[in-house]
Amino acid sequence: MRIILYTGKGGVGKTSVAAATACKIASTGKKVLVMSTDQAHSLGDSLDKKLGYEPTRITDHLDAMEINAIEECERAWGNLKDYIKKLLTSRSSDSIEVEELLVFPGFEELTSLFKIKEIYEQNQYDVVIVDCAPTGETLSLLKYPEMFGEWIDKLLPIKRKAIKVAGPTVEKITKIPMPKDSLFDEVETLSDNLRKLKELMNNKEVVSIRIVTTPEKIVIKEAKRNFSFLHLYDYNVDAIIVNKVYPMESLSGYFQKWIKNQAEALTDIKESFAGIPVFQLELLKQELRTLERLQAVGAALYNSSSPEDILFKDTIFTLRKEEDFDCFSIHLPFFEIKDMDLLHSGDELTLIIKNERRKFTLPKKLWNKEVKNASYKDGKLNILFE
Repeated sequence: MRIILYTGKGGVGKTSVAAATACKIASTGKKVLVMSTDQAHSLGDSLDKKLGYEPTRITDHLDAMEINAIEECERAWGNLKDYIKKLLTSRSSDSIEVEELLVFPGFEELTSLFKIKEIYEQNQYDVVIVDCAPTGETLSLLKYPEMFGEWIDKLLPIKRKAIKVAGPTVEKITKIPMPKDSLFDEVETLSDNLRKLKELMNNKEVVSIRIVTTPEKIVIKEAKRNFSFLHLYDYNVDAIIVNKVYPMESLSGYFQKWIKNQAEALTDIKESFAGIPVFQLELLKQELRTLERLQAVGAALYNSSSPEDILFKDTIFTLRKEEDFDCFSIHLPFFEIKDMDLLHSGDELTLIIKNERRKFTLPKKLWNKEVKNASYKDGKLNILFE
């Protein structure tokens, strides 16, 4: 099975492009599911079909669904959340503020990925197309398998045996509820799901991410940031889709100045994402909705290309010898060295870029070495160890 995620700034047309891609692939006879993780669902509007939380048949080879993130969230960690709630309210009254504390930014979106993992394991489709939420939510969604996995492993460090032996006494003295044995099973299940989800999302033979943008400077800048942060978390971006390109015959009179602006924007995209396939879709005369229009646009967008293929694969991390030093290199284009900070401790390297933080477990070869210096050149952060 192939899984292809479409992301980008709000309003660039991710949903329409995802739906058109699904139609294009389904027309070749492959069995396709297109699904939305955006809580403000518009996939059903694009397909002109009412969708639910289970796959709905669109054509013989195409199904579609809109994920209920709240329901998936409750399935993933409802009982664990209830226990944390008891801890927080054990010496105070229950209140709405406690419920708000237990809503982690991006966690509902993360549980949408559990649904993708579940569908992948069922193996009933050839291709799954995912219409993701706008960039910010998508980045939260994609970084959570690693972050939340570490957090959940440290949340309940008390061992089962200790709870069984000392739990009742501790609970009686402190009035703090002890976790039931079944809760440990649920924590282990959640932790295991997070680990498997991270392995799936980082499997470049299965998962690709495609960034949808428009030929406007502010949108292109966000696409570049999006690309860099996806690289930071080792996800494979295999195509850029440029939507809403003005046809040349429409750029006259009032829109004359757009000729130069659009040409510069398209050149910037091609140069910035050199090597990665770039597909263009012209601004249409009507809304991109209904199955017939989506099928026509999908065929025009990809032409003779097969969108279910892995269109590009990049090596994000490399380890090489540089003179007498080991150089750990990370491909992170579109940043500046002043945006970055490094922390090194034992076998871990923490990279902080603006408000994002990523921990790397270093190759064993570097575990007993110290960072000599770091430099940023040609879109790569090069860290020398001695």
